[in-house]
Amino acid sequence: MKIQTGRGTISIITLIGIWSISALTSLPGLAVSPILGKLDKIFPTFSELDIQMLTSLPSLLIIPFTLLAGKLTEKNNYVRILQIGLVIFSISGILYMISNQMWQLIIVSAILGIGAGIIIPLSTGLISKYFVGKYRVKQFGLSSAITNVTLVVATLLTGYLAELKNWHWPFIVYLLPIVSIFLSFSLKQSMDKGEGSETTQDNGTSNATVAPSEVINSKYGINIKHLLSIMGLYGAITYIVIIISFNLPFLMQSYGYSSGKSGLMISLFFLAIMAPGLFLNNILHFLKSKTILTSLIFIAIGLLVVWIFKAEWLIALGCIFMGAGYGVIQPLLYDKTSSSSTPQKTTLALGFMMAMNYLAVLLCPFIIDLFELIFHTKSQHFPFIFNLVLTGILILIAIIRNKTFLFNKV
Repeated sequence: MKIQTGRGTISIITLIGIWSISALTSLPGLAVSPILGKLDKIFPTFSELDIQMLTSLPSLLIIPFTLLAGKLTEKNNYVRILQIGLVIFSISGILYMISNQMWQLIIVSAILGIGAGIIIPLSTGLISKYFVGKYRVKQFGLSSAITNVTLVVATLLTGYLAELKNWHWPFIVYLLPIVSIFLSFSLKQSMDKGEGSETTQDNGTSNATVAPSEVINSKYGINIKHLLSIMGLYGAITYIVIIISFNLPFLMQSYGYSSGKSGLMISLFFLAIMAPGLFLNNILHFLKSKTILTSLIFIAIGLLVVWIFKAEWLIALGCIFMGAGYGVIQPLLYDKTSSSSTPQKTTLALGFMMAMNYLAVLLCPFIIDLFELIFHTKSQHFPFIFNLVLTGILILIAIIRNKTFLFNKV
């Protein structure tokens, strides 16, 4: 079976290899979360901060290695860099399974961050390398969907495995890169045939996207102004919606709901992020230049509903609205990033853009704490009110600058 790329076709095995990389990007830190309570008892001499490092350390290392991987792909073998990242990721999974000391777990968490950081920009970089035009937009949407489906399934799996007697079992999810290592050889064969080359002729019906002349003639091969605006918007919306993971459990606890209910709401949020990716081209065709503005309005509605209402089904509806809005903007910004750089610089540009995701996740608790201190409040509603105001500001900017590159349809 052959898959249309806009430049020609690739095999279904090559596409599955690309999808498998997308599935891995949601895994760092995932296995540790369900066993934090157990680790506190297993390692009673270590502080809560030491244990929390197991979840934060991978993200800290992902950011610099994401940028490094993007730079390395400019002049080095693409698949070789990918395979190195996958091997490091897999080694961390094996080491997690046999580590029994806190210092060992911390070191392995750092190794995980390095491996994940290398493969994360390549997950979207591969799509830009193979696909153009409407085909690229579709694949970015599917990539986002796969990432979030994997996140939901892996969260449920690690939650189940965390209940088993051996606390090492949740780390088994970090062995998934082994599958991608085998699939990477089909990617190598595909690139050896030149299937991922930007010089490949399309059939004239691909609706291919070509980098603008100001990008091609740029000193850096990247439209810096466009990239910075994309990074700013992506970081802002990621920070705005991620409070579902950080703050919704505390809000629902204040309402008397169980942690299981909070987990369900978070799962609905990630499933809602996944859904738009399955038919992203249709959404873009319908909303056109109002796509980002409409998505921001969806996020604002979701925040408003979660803030005002206490009923479980209404909180779920708010989570779905926020997830759907984010699920449209995220892959669209991937495509805008690809359009803002030459083919040789695309992975580097995507690395900068995707680093904003992990930066937003890292900074979210500190931002909320800072503004709670400024406004002298500890209300569980405050994060949602504050982020609703930020979303309102973004909506106003989108209305005022609706004809600019950032807020217009690619």
